[in-house]
Amino acid sequence: MPTLFETFSIGGLQLPNRVVMAPMTRVRSQAQVADDMTGEYYAQRATAGLIVSEGTFISPAARGFAAVPGIWKPSQVEGWAQAVGDVHAAGGRIVAQLWHCGRVSHTALQPSGSAPVSSTSTPTDDAKCYIFDSRGEARFTGASDPIGLDADGIAETIADYARAAAGAVEAGFDGVEIHAANGYLIQQFINPGVNDRSDDWGADTVDKRLRFPLAVADAVLAAVRDAVQAAEDAGTREPGTPFAVGMRISPYGTVNGMPLYDGIETTYVALAKELGARGVDYIHVADQSSTTGDSVTPEVPREFVEHMREVYPGAVIFTGGQTAESAQEWLDSGLVDLVGFGRPFIANPDLVRRLRDDLPLAEANRDTIYAQGEAGYTDYPVYSG
Repeated sequence: MPTLFETFSIGGLQLPNRVVMAPMTRVRSQAQVADDMTGEYYAQRATAGLIVSEGTFISPAARGFAAVPGIWKPSQVEGWAQAVGDVHAAGGRIVAQLWHCGRVSHTALQPSGSAPVSSTSTPTDDAKCYIFDSRGEARFTGASDPIGLDADGIAETIADYARAAAGAVEAGFDGVEIHAANGYLIQQFINPGVNDRSDDWGADTVDKRLRFPLAVADAVLAAVRDAVQAAEDAGTREPGTPFAVGMRISPYGTVNGMPLYDGIETTYVALAKELGARGVDYIHVADQSSTTGDSVTPEVPREFVEHMREVYPGAVIFTGGQTAESAQEWLDSGLVDLVGFGRPFIANPDLVRRLRDDLPLAEANRDTIYAQGEAGYTDYPVYSG
């Protein structure tokens, strides 16, 4: 069986190891644009086989956290292009995670103070948003009441995903990851305990649950094809340069007001089969059981991953509370191809080396995980003995 430190290929993208830096919101971009500090942060961690960027918002309405970069306008694409260039100069590979928070948002973050949008008009009291209050102080707060998207709003949102994917191609990313996990917009459509619609975008059948995520996937895949072709025709992209498309899911996750329901496995195995048929390069499975701190969120069952692998031919990333030992056990099972690490990468920019050489891991300062400035962001050293 392969080790964490053996090579792998996703959609033609060659990875030097199977360690993935999982996406993590760090709220360092007060202007909503990736900057020099963003590039430095990711470049420091470029020895990861693959970096998945922090969630990057696809539109102004997608926001649920302040100080997070977007990718819906030219200045944001330019900011990301600089950061991606820094990662590539350091020898790394990075994909952009495309994010829409849906109802996990606050009117303070929305255009003109409007209500957040979702599959539903039912609010959740189990979600936190990150805002700057009227005094300019950063804090977490509850989500505002949402409004359900109408048909035109759904079409516009799908187009926003496509536009963001094209922006990621323009910025030079090595791929995109559609964020369909953690209780955000796409999962709000999938989960029948949240999606109470009675139209074709509802969730009373598996086919309906899959309609929105598959519409997003189709739009993203088409936008990527068109953007890659346009860049090649313009001479700004080397023909044949790989670009991976993935989707992150958290089937058994309860974060941000996601109730468990009958049919989780059936729903997500069906989703995996459809993603495979469309040529989506990877599925990123997030296990929240070790990170929520509650007794409600179950582990992702091994049987689920087995059944997903039976119908999905692409690569599988598994993330959630992993150690070097548990990661290797997952690889040994043959059920996953790569393993994601989140918070260990915060204080250990050289995490791959530390895992490989069995070096001690530094602990992140919890006070600076969500903060501004370089402290707790770009000032963690590599291991020096």
